[in-house]
Amino acid sequence: MRIGILGTGNMAEALGGPWSRAGHEILVGGRAPERARALAERIGARAGTLHEAARFGDAALLALPYDAVSGVLAEVGELRGRVLIDCTNAIGPGLVLTTGEGPGAARRIAAATGARVVKAFNHVTPAVWSRTPPVFADGPLTVPLCGDDEEALALVATLAKDMGCAPLVVGPLARADLLEAATAFLIGLWHSGHDPRLMLPPPAALGG
Repeated sequence: MRIGILGTGNMAEALGGPWSRAGHEILVGGRAPERARALAERIGARAGTLHEAARFGDAALLALPYDAVSGVLAEVGELRGRVLIDCTNAIGPGLVLTTGEGPGAARRIAAATGARVVKAFNHVTPAVWSRTPPVFADGPLTVPLCGDDEEALALVATLAKDMGCAPLVVGPLARADLLEAATAFLIGLWHSGHDPRLMLPPPAALGG
């Protein structure tokens, strides 16, 4: 596949690197051309502008701090019909969602762009995605996916598999609100030194 990446930070590198090694063609776009060129060189990709990355190939990854998203989307313009992978987290001080009580980040991005948005890769840190592969004692890391378009979901599922992960479609884009809130909750537990897995019994223990 051909994937555009909007952003030059840690998530852009952590996801773009494995995709490039898996044989996908990657174009990195950023506001700072030197940063885009440096990242592209590190991961075996090529560099371009944000506008080019947003329209490159089969899909684009939005790998930006959430507070920068609106400005970048205004710069690149409408993306109606494009597959757009949203790995952002709209989390502010106190580990609260900056989207408030309205639609979550993914649904706001979809409304602003007209893109076929898939929420994915937001629930763990770049250090996890950088593992080759992200496989642990219990097996491959599961990647929850939320989206309304089956073709877009299948494309992102393939990218997750190519990283050595196990994709799991957990519902339509509206459920991304819950995934974003759960991620904020998990980050709070991790930052305080707690293991979220200790809250979850095996499925067989839950009863009928």
